[in-house]
Amino acid sequence: MLTKSIAAGLAGTALLATVAFAQSPTATTDKAPTAATATTAATTASGEWRTSKMSGLKVYNEANENIGSINELLMDKSGNVKIAVIGVGGFLGMGEHLVAVPYEKLKFVNEAVAYTGTGTNPGAKPAASTTTGAATGTDRPAATTTSSTSKWYPDHAVFNASKDELKNMPEFKYAE
Repeated sequence: MLTKSIAAGLAGTALLATVAFAQSPTATTDKAPTAATATTAATTASGEWRTSKMSGLKVYNEANENIGSINELLMDKSGNVKIAVIGVGGFLGMGEHLVAVPYEKLKFVNEAVAYTGTGTNPGAKPAASTTTGAATGTDRPAATTTSSTSKWYPDHAVFNASKDELKNMPEFKYAE
């Protein structure tokens, strides 16, 4: 019984392999390369940000307090981003208050948020630094800076409002 199962499995694998080998790409020597292949080889996007990385980006106010995170970027028909939907409050997406703010009112920063104080502040991140000597003596490991040109997204956004002011703004709802 076991040998019959093994033999059937090998026969099925052989049949599938022959179908895969039979589908070889056709050679086209008389056609010119398409415009899509010509432009993708020469196109670079240094200094651009990936929109997939912007979702979830932390938003701080001028006092370096975490006031929310970007949930969505809304654009017009010409592709220009017009509105940032920011999620305020809540826990793991539950009870989160969504507000729409004009995209041009956000300021994007590549450097980490400056951390001031010795205690734990859950709203702020420690500043990135490079250590070249002995340990700093804090309870946090020292972070190293990364080149902002190698990242495809900013470190955080800054919006001039408090968390309470954002919670008091009208809630943004997606129209169906």
